[in-house]
Amino acid sequence: MNKLALKLNRTLGPAAEFLSPAGRRMYFPYGGILGQGAEAKSCKINATVGMAFEEDGSPLVMDCFGSGVNLDKRAFLYAGSFGLPKLREAWRAMEFAKNPSLKGKKFSSPVVTNALTHGIRICAELFAAPGDTLVCPDLFWDNYELIFSEAVGCKVVHFNTFRRGAFDAEAMKAALLAPGKKKLLILNFPNNPTGYTATVADAKRIVSAVRAAAAKGKKVVVLCDDAYFGLVYERGVHGESLFAEFADLHRNVLAVKLDGTTKEDYVWGLRVGFVSFAFRGATDEQLKALEAKAAGNVRSGVSNVTSIGQQLALRAFQDPGYAAQKREKFAVLKKRYHQIRVILRTHPEYGRHFEVMPFNSGYFMCVKPLGVDAEKVRRHLVEKYSVGTIVLSGLIRLAFSTVPTAKLDRLFADVDAAIADFTEDKRK
Repeated sequence: MNKLALKLNRTLGPAAEFLSPAGRRMYFPYGGILGQGAEAKSCKINATVGMAFEEDGSPLVMDCFGSGVNLDKRAFLYAGSFGLPKLREAWRAMEFAKNPSLKGKKFSSPVVTNALTHGIRICAELFAAPGDTLVCPDLFWDNYELIFSEAVGCKVVHFNTFRRGAFDAEAMKAALLAPGKKKLLILNFPNNPTGYTATVADAKRIVSAVRAAAAKGKKVVVLCDDAYFGLVYERGVHGESLFAEFADLHRNVLAVKLDGTTKEDYVWGLRVGFVSFAFRGATDEQLKALEAKAAGNVRSGVSNVTSIGQQLALRAFQDPGYAAQKREKFAVLKKRYHQIRVILRTHPEYGRHFEVMPFNSGYFMCVKPLGVDAEKVRRHLVEKYSVGTIVLSGLIRLAFSTVPTAKLDRLFADVDAAIADFTEDKRK
C-alpha cells in the first residue's frame, strides 16, 4: 500500500473501518506532479504544469473557444482535483444557510465532483466492496444498481419504501439490522422516481432506526443523495438534508452528503456536484483525510472537474439576482405540482385505473396501473397517445418538470385512457 494511503488511514484511525479495501488504498498524490507543481507556484519561472500560457502570462486560449464563454480566461485552466477553492467555500457557506441544523456541527469542505452520478461512484469505490451491503428503498433511481452492484460488486438489498402513505422506516431498520457488520444506506429526498420527501415524522423514525443499528454495533455509511434538495411543496415535510442529523449521530455512523447544481439550480449540463463527509468526533485532520481520499479518486478518474462549469457556478452564486431567480424557477414547478393536486382531486374516477403514489416534492410523481403491466401501458402511451413516460420499479413516472401546466390535464387523461384500453377490454 502506498505510504500516503497508509498515512491517511492512520489519520482516520477507527474511521478507516468505514472504507472499502479500494478506499483504504486511495490517496491524493501530494508528492507527485501535483505536489511538485504546488511547491513551484511562487517561483519566478514555473515549468511544471501541463498547461500553456501566452507571452504575457495569460492562458493561451483560441478565440473560437474564448468568445463563447463570458468568463475570465482562467476558466480554461485546470480546476484541481479538489475543485476551485472559492467555489468550495461558497457551497459550504450555502450548506449552512440551507441547513440551519448544521450550525455547531463539524463536516468537511465539499470536494467537487462531475455532478451527482460521479459523486455516488466515488462513494461506492471508497466505501463499498464485494460482500458489503447497500440498503436501498425498493423505489429508487436505477443508476444505483449499475454503480453499486454492477461496477463495484456490492450486494444491494431493497426494503419497502412506503407503508400506509408514509416512509417505511421499520422496513429500513430491519434491513440495517440484518446479518453483516457494515452497511451502506442510501436515502434520496426528494425521491426519484416518486417525488416524495420524508415528513418531519418520517425523519424522526429514519434517524431513530439508524441510531438503533449503530447502537447494535453496525458500521453504517449513510449516503444522502440530495440531488433535488429544496424542491419541497408542502408543509410538514422535513426541510433540511438528513445529513445534518447524521453528521454527529453516533460513532458508528459516517455521513456523506451528495449534492450539486444540477437539479437545485436547473443547470443539468453544467455537471458540477459536491461530496461532503462527517462523523461524530471527527477532527479537522480526519475530515481532510476523507477529502484527500475523494480527491484522489477524482484524480484517478477524471483528473479534475470542468473549470468552466465551476467558474459559471461561482459567478452565479455571487450574482445579486441569484436568490430571486431561483425562487422564480421554483415557483414554476410548484405551480405544476399544485395543478396536479387539483386534477387528481377533481377526477376521482382516475382511481379506477391507477393508484397515486405518495408525492410532495421534486420533479416527479408516480402512478401504479391497476390490473395491467406498467411497461405495456408505457408503450401504449407512446404508440397511441404520443405521451412519453418512464417505468421504474413497476410504476409509471411522470416528470411534471418537463410538462407545461396547460398540458397536465391532458397528460393524466391520457394515462387514464391508456390503462382503460387494457382493463376495459378485460371487463368485456
